[in-house]
Amino acid sequence: MYHYFYLIKIQYLGFRFHGWQKQSGFKTVHLMVDKTLNFIFEAKQNFKTLGAGRTDAMVSAQEAAFELFLEEPLVDSETFIQKFNYYLPQDIKAISVVEVAKEFNIIQDSKIKEYQYLFAFGQKTHPFCASIMTTFRDDLDIDLMKKGAQLFEGQHNFKSYCSDVSENGIYDRTIITCKLFDNTIYTASFFPEHSYILKVEGEGFGYNQIRLMMMALVKLGKSELSLQDIENSLKAKSTFSLDAIAPASGLILNSIVFKT
Repeated sequence: MYHYFYLIKIQYLGFRFHGWQKQSGFKTVHLMVDKTLNFIFEAKQNFKTLGAGRTDAMVSAQEAAFELFLEEPLVDSETFIQKFNYYLPQDIKAISVVEVAKEFNIIQDSKIKEYQYLFAFGQKTHPFCASIMTTFRDDLDIDLMKKGAQLFEGQHNFKSYCSDVSENGIYDRTIITCKLFDNTIYTASFFPEHSYILKVEGEGFGYNQIRLMMMALVKLGKSELSLQDIENSLKAKSTFSLDAIAPASGLILNSIVFKT
């Protein structure tokens, strides 16, 4: 029986992981988190961890979160974080831990998630960029893509932008913010001179929704779609579909806001 509950925020580079969720035969972020916790607790107490959501293979996180369930309390949160980070792989880092009430539900109390998609276009970029940035090889009309991004804001039917759709799926969703802007957040000496970010905020997203939205904007930037096509794709009876999806490695879970 667990009596103590902690919300732990982490960040990770997803390039070599097969997503968050544990899967037989694959290295995942959740697997490495639990392996590290098992080591530092030295089997002296039972624990359970539950993530705030799933990220797909190769998707990174600037701020993800999981809940830690314990039978005995953490003696010192700061010491715990230091020890946790000492033994975690270099591409995972714990950034904070706070005790939460038993009633806290890490899945239901996740209020707003912000994702960012980092990309460039044109000439092939330095190979070091591949772990966090997608480069689209064709020329793109960024100004037109900015207009297209705004069309996703508000309440729409996003069935055309979800993989593995079903009759019982929830596709009427609200996007709080959808903006495309010049990247001044992520920098490196090997980054191209110009790169861009698609920022999307909402309470929840369908499977592959943001990567499909990104691909629609890329096709818009290549003049393969029009602004009207995107408007029509967000209607309930739309038959719109895409033949490709934006690569996972450009997608970053930037933050999660929880209900207080």
